[in-house]
Amino acid sequence: MSVALPIVLVGLPGAGKSKVGRLLAGHLGVPHVDTDDLIVEREGRAISDIFTTDGESAFRLMETEAVADALSRRAVVSLGGGAAATDAVRDLLVGHTVVYIDAPHDELVRRTASKTHRPLLATDPDGTLRRLRSEREPHYRAVATLTVPTGPGPAEDVATAILTHLEQL
Repeated sequence: MSVALPIVLVGLPGAGKSKVGRLLAGHLGVPHVDTDDLIVEREGRAISDIFTTDGESAFRLMETEAVADALSRRAVVSLGGGAAATDAVRDLLVGHTVVYIDAPHDELVRRTASKTHRPLLATDPDGTLRRLRSEREPHYRAVATLTVPTGPGPAEDVATAILTHLEQL
């Protein structure tokens, strides 16, 4: 199958961008790039440490650079949950295949409530995810060339749905 690369995955924390991204990349025989991993690799510290020490605005600048780097690769790219809320990142995404993985609220809460590596969800994951959806969903929808719903089922089903849609483009 021939699909345009990179393929970019966006969505809220817990939507499955990284897991689906790895599966999709495996199906396509290309690398998977997670922009959060690029930032950690470059900075030599955890995302939560960057947020605590440097603040969110400094992190968003690092994230924009990581997105620009990732988009230059023939890969499946998973963006951090807040990346599409940044004007510069939305500008970078123009002309790329962008998949919004849309997970229901209760599923996001279930997937993220016990995770400690998500600085924005450290307290009140339910309320925070509601607020993040309200703030970010318009950005996801604005950049998405494809929206794929997800739920409690296997991530493999989401990867297959994305492949099916991309084959039809």
